[in-house]
Amino acid sequence: MATKKAEQTQHLGIVEHDPYLQPYEDALRARADYAVRKEQELTGGKSLADWASGYLYFGLHHVKGEWVLREWAPNATAIYIKGDMNGWQKDENYRLQPKENGVWEAKLPEEALKHGQYYRLLVEWNGGWGERIPSYVRRVVQDDQTKIFSAQVWDEPEYEWKNRKPHPTSPQGRRKSNEALYIYECHIGMSSEQEKVNSYEEFRRDVLPRIVKLGYNCVQIMAIQEHPYYGSFGYHVSNFFAASSRFGTPNELKALIDDIHGHGMHVIMDLVHSHAVKNELEGLGNFDGTGYQYFHDGGRREHPAWDSLCFNYGKNEVLHFLLSNCKFWIDEYDFDGFRFDGVTSMIYRSHGLGEDFNGYPSYFNGNEDGDALMYLTLANKVIHEVKPEAITIAEEMSGMPGLAAPIEDGGVGFDYRLAMGIPDFWIKYIKEVKDEDWKAGHILYEMTNRREDEKTISYAESHDQALVGDKTIIFRLVDSDMYWHFEHGHSTYMADRGIALHKMIRLITASTINGGYLNFMGNEFGHPEWIDFPREGNGWSYKYARRQWSLVDNPDYFFADLNRFDEAMIHLLREHLLVQNPTAEEKRYHVGKHLPWVMKWWDNEGDQVVAYQRGELLFIFNWNGTKSFSDYGMLVPEGKYQVVLNTDAKEFAGFGLADDSVEHFTQHDPLYEKDGKGWLKMYLPARSAVVLKRTD
Repeated sequence: MATKKAEQTQHLGIVEHDPYLQPYEDALRARADYAVRKEQELTGGKSLADWASGYLYFGLHHVKGEWVLREWAPNATAIYIKGDMNGWQKDENYRLQPKENGVWEAKLPEEALKHGQYYRLLVEWNGGWGERIPSYVRRVVQDDQTKIFSAQVWDEPEYEWKNRKPHPTSPQGRRKSNEALYIYECHIGMSSEQEKVNSYEEFRRDVLPRIVKLGYNCVQIMAIQEHPYYGSFGYHVSNFFAASSRFGTPNELKALIDDIHGHGMHVIMDLVHSHAVKNELEGLGNFDGTGYQYFHDGGRREHPAWDSLCFNYGKNEVLHFLLSNCKFWIDEYDFDGFRFDGVTSMIYRSHGLGEDFNGYPSYFNGNEDGDALMYLTLANKVIHEVKPEAITIAEEMSGMPGLAAPIEDGGVGFDYRLAMGIPDFWIKYIKEVKDEDWKAGHILYEMTNRREDEKTISYAESHDQALVGDKTIIFRLVDSDMYWHFEHGHSTYMADRGIALHKMIRLITASTINGGYLNFMGNEFGHPEWIDFPREGNGWSYKYARRQWSLVDNPDYFFADLNRFDEAMIHLLREHLLVQNPTAEEKRYHVGKHLPWVMKWWDNEGDQVVAYQRGELLFIFNWNGTKSFSDYGMLVPEGKYQVVLNTDAKEFAGFGLADDSVEHFTQHDPLYEKDGKGWLKMYLPARSAVVLKRTD
């Protein structure tokens, strides 16, 4: 008996949480051991955070009265700086000298370069040459006339932080908070109502106050890393250490982040390490004359679906580049963490294309990319070494177990993973299932079907569902009636139905989280139409690459009511809903193996009614589109309840059919006395949800 117990304690933590992983424990151990060995190889046992400081060595630096520029280009035979400072000529005075291990260096007197000058590198190799932008460059700009990108000498005064906290550089554990994340996903450029590219400063002045008022506690900013094509939404990155100059200066970005912190919110960025743009002048595509300097060679070099290049995570120099990039954005800009883009593409040799991932064997069939998993493990480690309370989120759709489990348990170390199946579920349900066939219990199950040992970020829709060619939830529900019947006194059945379901979908998604909730900018108030960036096909128009804030600011429109509901919902959940550790009562009453954080008390599929509890809040949903119920009885914990949110309230564009000032008391039933439950009788209008707080 003792031997058996000892064997059980030897399992990895993620296997103890999920015994179905036991057949794959050797593979999980090998994955974890590889990361340990690689870290030892890279650092010699020293701090990974200290080692991942390539941005302090490479790139252009103004130090001690001189300029120093270093570059890694092992195949190069000569490198020159050419630009405004020397008439864009090949100049021996601006020549880099070779050092060891493919590193090149130039030390220039202070007068050789001036703030604001444009420059590029002239890289020569056997049989060819090309102009390049330094790989660790921090400032890249595009010429308005020629559209050519150049590096820019940037030597502005150091930003004086007002709300920055010191960050220890040794492991101190993870964020210790039982408050959920409520993430407002945004894009700086398209945040203006005007048909233009918005700026960091304009966003700070005009948009940030809206986010603060809504109550979100985390801002996720897209498209920060410089990208040559604006319409890529920031996902075809060319310059990984450069904050996009389209939106302003580095100090203006720092001022925005500083202000976000001043409001008590976290700020994270969309980090793209899953691939890189193929461009050569402003990218890394053929930097030193070889296509494999940063990327795979041969058939694995190009991504078959994204028209981009795939990093070779097995090369130490690539690890140095990417891990340094993780540290840089925290160290230099005070970001609180990252949403890692395209993780599925990284961790499978197939990039997840054509895979069904229908069971555990599909995660461990030799298709996984061990180098990428090793990199992500080290990335999470270095991020949390630099900033222990940092937030890391994996955008991953396959469901690979252990991604959001601690490294010490055999996981990859992400704090959260995106619940990407939820928006897919909502799209499918709205498109394919008639209203009368919506199953209340099934909806709740889909919202909570998560791994118990990994925290997730739930969302009804993100920027993906708003892109041209797709539809937002409100557009799927209301369609063209939004244009003509979204004003008070002019609604139609389609508008009323869509408004009701929009609120209910958001409420059930946000209230069933086991980690966090995400909303994309404007979707909280049902922003009309799609997102379509300027491109040749639309005449390079900004008409659909903006946010129409005037709609939500007009009290005559339903957009204002939807926005008011979102604000009330977020504030209510932030005040009452704690997600990190289920209580003993929650564990006792959980529904199914993976739903410990929700206590389901009532589920009647015939009526389309479901009720569940989170802490002291009771959520009741009537998805029925044609039936309202009077004195509807449900068994819930005995007590006195007060309505704290009602989707049908008039202030939220509802009909106001119930009196929310009435206190509700359960009726005692001896049959359920031992369970502490009684009958709660409620008036439930059709297509509405109500939240009650237990007050005794």
